[in-house]
Amino acid sequence: MSGLPQPQLHKDAKYIFLSDWTHADRQDGTITDRDSNDFLTDNYGMGVEGRKALNHDVLTGDKNFRDTFREMLGSVKIPFDECKKVLSENITLDPGFKNFYAYLRSQNIPFIIVSSGMQPTIYAVLEHLLGDDAKNIEIISNDVKYLDPEQKGTSWEIVWRHPESGFGHDKSRSIEPYRSLEHRPTIFFAGDGVSDLSAARHADLLFTKVGPSGESDLQKFCERENIPHVDFKDFSTVEAKVKEVVEGGKSCEQVIAESSTLKN
Repeated sequence: MSGLPQPQLHKDAKYIFLSDWTHADRQDGTITDRDSNDFLTDNYGMGVEGRKALNHDVLTGDKNFRDTFREMLGSVKIPFDECKKVLSENITLDPGFKNFYAYLRSQNIPFIIVSSGMQPTIYAVLEHLLGDDAKNIEIISNDVKYLDPEQKGTSWEIVWRHPESGFGHDKSRSIEPYRSLEHRPTIFFAGDGVSDLSAARHADLLFTKVGPSGESDLQKFCERENIPHVDFKDFSTVEAKVKEVVEGGKSCEQVIAESSTLKN
């Protein structure tokens, strides 16, 4: 089991929004314009072709996410501080995210990043892009361990939140405690890929980010498994749909049904 600290629940929240950060088999991310782990792997590790081959192994079921992701990050040989620096310089936010996050704060809706990445790199990018607002965002993710004797991070490895899980971080475990509360909140979740599969069935309203093709791994999985969801290309759509529930009085089922009708 994980030795990483478990976050406290927002027991009084009427609504809660959890979101993936980025995903390791897409060029873009859920909150960001590109995947931070892909960026490291492609530019400082095994390269694009090696990464895509491992992603294919996950999608076909030949390997699990945890092991392939560890192999990708293990190929990155630059110091960890440099990883944070290059990501902060090259990753930007989804164009609708800042307004969406401001709306959640205005409604006192907790926003939690649930990521298969590493907390220090996520926070470094958030701090660069959001400044002091980054401190208000809760992050549930994996961590990092320095391996060099000097503990400066010249060599490092990922530390899994759930090492016994093939996901490394089983995101469903971040949602399930909220479903068990006596006065449980409405749960929103946004994601786009393989690392989000474990969470897909546990949200009341699931948002699946899609790329220019109109698809993503999570979206295709939901279609195949008949999991209700709403597709989105940027967070302006998510904000509008959340408002329909929070201010418009619609049920999550209504929002999903109406989105499906428009899609078809």
